[in-house]
Amino acid sequence: MKTGRAVLRDGRTAWGLALLGGMALVAILAPVLAPFNPIAQHDILATRFLAPFTRDPSGAMHWLGTDNLGRDLLSRLLYGARISLSVGLLAAGLAAAIGTVIGAVAALAGGAVERALMALTDGLLALPRLVLLLAMVAFLTPSFGLIVVIIGATGWMSIARLARAEVHGLLARPFVDAARVAGATPVRLLFRHLLPNALTPILVAAALGVANAIGLEAGLAFLGMGVPAPAPSWGNMIATGRDALVQAPWLATIPGLAIVLAVIACNLVADGVREA
Repeated sequence: MKTGRAVLRDGRTAWGLALLGGMALVAILAPVLAPFNPIAQHDILATRFLAPFTRDPSGAMHWLGTDNLGRDLLSRLLYGARISLSVGLLAAGLAAAIGTVIGAVAALAGGAVERALMALTDGLLALPRLVLLLAMVAFLTPSFGLIVVIIGATGWMSIARLARAEVHGLLARPFVDAARVAGATPVRLLFRHLLPNALTPILVAAALGVANAIGLEAGLAFLGMGVPAPAPSWGNMIATGRDALVQAPWLATIPGLAIVLAVIACNLVADGVREA
């Protein structure tokens, strides 16, 4: 409880949570807030590449302009927050869950089980993650679920090593011996006594993992291997704008700034939790 209050009192955490909360709220309310259908195309020649704060021939205001197909950029940004933030949160959560269980089980089991699990972890850590991501996506049809699973399944290794180190340290504490004497089974010992006391550094790693996952999703989308069009994500919005940086710089700049803000917010939360 004291740690939780200290986290909430930290200015960095407050700003980070405010930014993330605001983005999440905007993503949830996207159907209400978006002025247009994010994938609707009208008269492309008349509405494409409209600058921010410009009205189209019908008189409708486009606050952030339009893209190369005349789609409203503000609407796509709001709906894109749904995909980008969801991928970041779900992929980081999956990676944290896998890494925590594997690292904790390795530390608790010891012996051959620990050596085998850590050998698997080290082997996967030796592979360049981006290359592994590109290889997996290239052989499968990209979709929202697939991107979440792939990013999560390739990001748990560092958390596993962290969880193993934390649990190893806790195993030497007197309360663990007391729990064993009281008859706690290995499963109860792990989930009732060890993991709750090892969560703080894991939460820090997970917060950083959200930022990393958002960036990876954007990178995959930029390369044409993310969530398939016409569904908007911040990454494929940047990819759409890369060929019009001179003619319409807002197409790539605005979603790029959204990604920067999301990453900064995650880092602020991680820093606050670490200090607390």
